[in-house]
Amino acid sequence: MLDFSDYIVFVDESGDHGMASIDPAYPLFVLSCCLISKRDYMQSIVPAMQRLKFDTFGHDSVILHERDIRRDIGPFSALRPRERKQAFIEALTDILAAAPMTVFAAVIDKRRLLDRNKNENPYEVSLRFCLERICYKLTKQGQVAHDRRPLTTHVLCEARGRNEDSELELAFRRICDGDNYGKTKIPFEPVICDKKSNSIGLQLADLVARPIGMHTLKPEQANRAWDVIQEKLDRNARGQVHGYGLKCFP
Repeated sequence: MLDFSDYIVFVDESGDHGMASIDPAYPLFVLSCCLISKRDYMQSIVPAMQRLKFDTFGHDSVILHERDIRRDIGPFSALRPRERKQAFIEALTDILAAAPMTVFAAVIDKRRLLDRNKNENPYEVSLRFCLERICYKLTKQGQVAHDRRPLTTHVLCEARGRNEDSELELAFRRICDGDNYGKTKIPFEPVICDKKSNSIGLQLADLVARPIGMHTLKPEQANRAWDVIQEKLDRNARGQVHGYGLKCFP
């Protein structure tokens, strides 16, 4: 029987991880991971998000997707009056600000990665960094092992397609089997979920990813979502974020 940690991780992405074509307007791949205690997730985050959905749409089956919200697609077309959308965005940002979670993210500049000519996969590079840093964080909190028994932490990722999901799981297990900075076993278990599962945690990770990318791309541009998210990024004792909660590579 598995022993579980008190935490869960939700993962999503922004941008295309493929290297065959690079969008000059957004040449980045961003992987965002939200580390949340299960107690906080059940007692605080999920009720707050469901309350917003009920207040806005009258039901909680709407899946919050950053791209759809930004483009007024699907159920978010009801938010087209500017004042209504602004009120929704402000309420959603307030929930993000109050959410007790730690964010780990990797931003890959695909143009520079291509220049390295090392055939590196943006998703795998990002995933390795994030899993390493999350493992380090959980180890400090005594959430990796108890009485010498490993504690399993589940990492939920959104399904993207059969081939992509198989490649993700292989890379994930390779990293956790020792292909990481410490050459150690990481007791994480991947769970690949369909978007239709309506996981609040996956929606949080989706909402976090693009603002991180946009701040990296245009740091001078006003970005309230980034102002909130940066406070959630993991950091060292001196408050340093880069290399801890955020990695920009190369």
